[in-house]
Amino acid sequence: MESIFQTVAPAWLWATFVAIVLFALFTDFVLLNRKGSHTVNFRQALNWSILWVLLSLAFNALFWWAVRDSTGSVAEANTRALEFLTGYLIEKSLAVDNIFVFLMVFTYFAVPPAFQKRVLMIGIVGAIVLRALMILVGGWLLAEFHWMLYLFGAFLILTGVKMWIAAGQEQTLDSNPALKLLRKVLPVSQQYDGEKFFTVENGRKIATPLFMVICLIALTDVIFAVDSIPAIFAITEDPFIVLSSNVFAILGLRAMYFLLAAVAARFHLLSYGLAIILLFIGSKMVLIDVIKIPVLVSLGAVVGILALTMWLSVRSSSHRN
Repeated sequence: MESIFQTVAPAWLWATFVAIVLFALFTDFVLLNRKGSHTVNFRQALNWSILWVLLSLAFNALFWWAVRDSTGSVAEANTRALEFLTGYLIEKSLAVDNIFVFLMVFTYFAVPPAFQKRVLMIGIVGAIVLRALMILVGGWLLAEFHWMLYLFGAFLILTGVKMWIAAGQEQTLDSNPALKLLRKVLPVSQQYDGEKFFTVENGRKIATPLFMVICLIALTDVIFAVDSIPAIFAITEDPFIVLSSNVFAILGLRAMYFLLAAVAARFHLLSYGLAIILLFIGSKMVLIDVIKIPVLVSLGAVVGILALTMWLSVRSSSHRN
């Protein structure tokens, strides 16, 4: 039986990956945080988004070289690099839907743009930890119980159907059970107190609205991980590719949020595209022992669906204007 720790990545590449992630988090939390609370404008978000994408592509090139060097096979290196790229695009695509939820939470609580940066940075760290744990559990399940692939696939198909039905409908937090529970358990201030999560009112320590936002972002991280982890296992079961493609997609999440928040209205059909991607990936998992869909085909399908829905979104928006 295949071990969940069996991977084509050499030990030095694991160390390099960890070092890059730690440096990226250090940059976000220490260097950028020295600027204090400030609004991230569109140009800054675009520049950082491009930088994260280029870093991910550079790492994939390093991964390709490492696999070719360790296996002596160019074909194997090409296959593994395509798996990383496909997984990265899938996770990046699903992150778009996650960002729309972030946008809804920030809008609902009227979070000042200057405070959103810190919340997103904490959310990114939480997302990385959650994915590492869930990938370990998911890899163990697939190694021990092959039939779990069918269960994961069916879950993705169900999620895709639900996303399609919900696409285009106005979302609200009013009926969110987690929010209702938090409000019953915690007394919450009506005002923000800078970037503090707790404040003192009438001699009593109570939560600020920013703490409520952090709790909902954490809940979103859990839901997002449950949706996205099975999707990447449909492409590869190599733990290094699963983890690294996930983490690199997440590292650029903060910049991508501020970028998409400015143009969200122009891509109003994107949720339909994400639903189709989930249906495609879920079907691939369910039929994995019947039809072997090449990685290159999966990559082409994901890119094509995203490009088509974005083009249709822009076209329909221009016609309405």
